[in-house]
Amino acid sequence: MSRRRITVIPGDGIGPSIIESAVQILDKVGCDFEYDYAQAGLIALEQDGNLLPEKTLELIEQNGITLKGPLTTPVGTGFTSINVSLRKKFGLYANLRPVHSFVGTKSRYENVDIITVRENTEGMYSGVGQIVSEDGNSAEAKSIVTREGARKIVTFAYELARRENRKKVTAVHKANIMKSTSGLFLEVAREVAALYPDIESDEMIVDATCMNLVMYPERFDVIVTTNLFGDIVSDLCAGLVGGLGMAPGANIGEQAAIFEAVHGSAPDITGQDIANPTSVILASIQMLEYLGMNDKAEKIKNAVTEVIASGDRTTRDLGGTAGTKEFTQSILERL
Repeated sequence: MSRRRITVIPGDGIGPSIIESAVQILDKVGCDFEYDYAQAGLIALEQDGNLLPEKTLELIEQNGITLKGPLTTPVGTGFTSINVSLRKKFGLYANLRPVHSFVGTKSRYENVDIITVRENTEGMYSGVGQIVSEDGNSAEAKSIVTREGARKIVTFAYELARRENRKKVTAVHKANIMKSTSGLFLEVAREVAALYPDIESDEMIVDATCMNLVMYPERFDVIVTTNLFGDIVSDLCAGLVGGLGMAPGANIGEQAAIFEAVHGSAPDITGQDIANPTSVILASIQMLEYLGMNDKAEKIKNAVTEVIASGDRTTRDLGGTAGTKEFTQSILERL
């Protein structure tokens, strides 16, 4: 039986070092993957003259599963977001952002367990109709929400809730003001909710959602929403459990899935061996769960939980003094 091939994109800045941590841990737990390394981002631009080389796209398509470090899209005109490009290219319509409280982190709460399911290809990030007037005094952008897109993402959220024995799905919207786009999303969310009577359904305006997440995070279980709101709400949720360093992300489509660290490439600390690799390690756990390798996913999660709770050789953002390699070694020893 041939070994499962995984495309690995180390990325920019701290990406290669934290990806190395995740790969070591996957190997230690006995995943037996074959890794096809590919470049994207600034390092690819320097080496290949392209932020997303054709070879990288081919490997993503060929293997179907990708583990990705943070990428840098150069600021300024002429460069489209690499992550947006990947989502469009491979139809990665669902962005899955779970957050879970870890004992030992610097966070205000101890009981957070929320999954944000974000529509990943439509809405304000569709890239359609971006116009700035000739005199530079006005700008406009178009938001597109389709019935099909809304149905796919809301159905994804309910199927996820059912599969993971979650109790409630909250549809987050702004239909009171954005009556066309958010209104259509909410209408579809209600239609889909009726098909899942075994799961409690709730709906909430996005600004009220943000307030309630900060005050009463225990009220939320699964959140499903449109692209822009999902981007904001998922980062807010990460703040509830210690920041983006503790939050993984998955981009899932019909034929491909990309699992990633959701934070930036942190060029200011590159090469200093101080980055927290937890985000991409948790993303690799998502990847294993997606592949049905739940036993190995559980082993890694338990090891990470133990290390953070003990404070044994944790990184600075977790209150320790260890570097990336030492923190990783602590996890490997527990495995």
